[in-house]
Amino acid sequence: MSGLDWVVVGAYFFVMLGIGLWASQRVDNVADFFTARGRIPWWLSGISHHMSGYSAIMFVTFAAVAYDYGITVYFWWPLTIGIGVGIGAFLFAPRWNRLRAKHGVNSPLEYLAVRYNLPTQQVLAYSGAALKVVDIAAKWVAIAVLLQGFADLPLAWGIGLTGVCTMFYMAFGGLWADVLTDFGQFVIQFVAGIAMLVAVMAHLSGVSTLWTMWDDLPPSHSDPVNGTVTTTLIMAFLLVKTFEYNGGMWNLAQRYMAAPSGSRARKSALLSSALWIIWPLILFIPMIAAPLIVPGIENGEESYIKLAQELLPTGLIGLLLAGFFSHTMAMVASDSNVITAVITRDLAPVLVPKVRALGEKPQLLFARITTVAFVTVSMSFALFADPNGFIMTVVVSIVAATMGPVSIPLMLGLLPWFTRHGSWAAIGSWAGGLAVWAYLYWGVPDADVTESMTVGFPLLTSLVLYLLIGFVHPQGSTESNTLVDSLNDDPRVPAQGAAPDAPTLPPMEVR
Repeated sequence: MSGLDWVVVGAYFFVMLGIGLWASQRVDNVADFFTARGRIPWWLSGISHHMSGYSAIMFVTFAAVAYDYGITVYFWWPLTIGIGVGIGAFLFAPRWNRLRAKHGVNSPLEYLAVRYNLPTQQVLAYSGAALKVVDIAAKWVAIAVLLQGFADLPLAWGIGLTGVCTMFYMAFGGLWADVLTDFGQFVIQFVAGIAMLVAVMAHLSGVSTLWTMWDDLPPSHSDPVNGTVTTTLIMAFLLVKTFEYNGGMWNLAQRYMAAPSGSRARKSALLSSALWIIWPLILFIPMIAAPLIVPGIENGEESYIKLAQELLPTGLIGLLLAGFFSHTMAMVASDSNVITAVITRDLAPVLVPKVRALGEKPQLLFARITTVAFVTVSMSFALFADPNGFIMTVVVSIVAATMGPVSIPLMLGLLPWFTRHGSWAAIGSWAGGLAVWAYLYWGVPDADVTESMTVGFPLLTSLVLYLLIGFVHPQGSTESNTLVDSLNDDPRVPAQGAAPDAPTLPPMEVR
């Protein structure tokens, strides 16, 4: 990297810190910190929802899949997400928003104490938080691998640099800082992505590269099903991503909650869905064409780095690296904010009841301290992880495989068709799904387990158990039914500008 590249990267970090300080002026209490009190425009919420699904993993692990196997990476990852988010625009997005608008909910799990009971909420909160630590650790490792490839910076320095900067601006700015960072990430990614696409086309055969490169690549690179990817895996990912990207990944539920109304949250979801279907294809084309420009790379995870070093001029490499930073930092910031919400609103008040009685300023201070603590723990986990194979293991074998058991009770609990499904169904589906995952992960030889089994079986187990237990042992309650019914439409008197603070949910009690 040249001096100009480092100037670009340094400028990016100063901008991020500036965003954090600016956003801090808009944060007066935990409602501002966690959901911006519904003040985020629907289009910005939609862009943030889309960008919160990216990290440097795309340019490391997914770039390797594109380099080795071609177009299949588009079909099993962004296309499944785009379709799933489009479905969720009508099923889930408005209902998440109405939880905030009608019940003052600031954490995606806060409603579970009323919908099921307190033990169910706590089980899902602890297991989901533990999963997020591992997930974010993989993202720290991914950005550190890129830094090492571009600048020969040790992994520990890469993890520390991105972690400390993220910790700073998130602790000050909360969700506002996160959303604005997502928008900045979108701009950087757009410029860098278009530059890379143009550079690849200029190096090969111009615009015609888009259809002629397939003749020069191995025939299987144009096959939607290639390598370890099967049709069954794609369908399993579609099912998983529908739950994950509509709120099962808690930070994405926040984007819907932060929109001004339920109808606008639906528009946010539709915008995000369209972006997922169109934009990643533009990003993947250079990765797929990379074997024609930098052939013979044994470790596909280095392919995008080699491609950039081969094609991009001084300055643009720095912009590209700033984009990698923004991907990871925005996603981690998003996760840390929602985990802080869960700890502040759902876990800490149960462990230490005095937390519930804290005033607005002490609660905000507690949220900021929790943000710093969570990011520190995830960084520590990343520092002791073996980077070889760690990222793909976490993304597929752990996060995607366990997301179903954690998200099924959370997501289906919002819908009116499952009001008879109570705490037994929720805990039973969670426990059964995780048990199947643990058996496949530890109890069966790797040669006997496919990726589609690892991803699909735990979710299907959870789904079947949730439906079956709810049918055999119905557990409806007036309080729970009233809560679910209230999510069918927006408040009758919509807020002018910012949504006002709403009454909180009834006290969380063990039933």
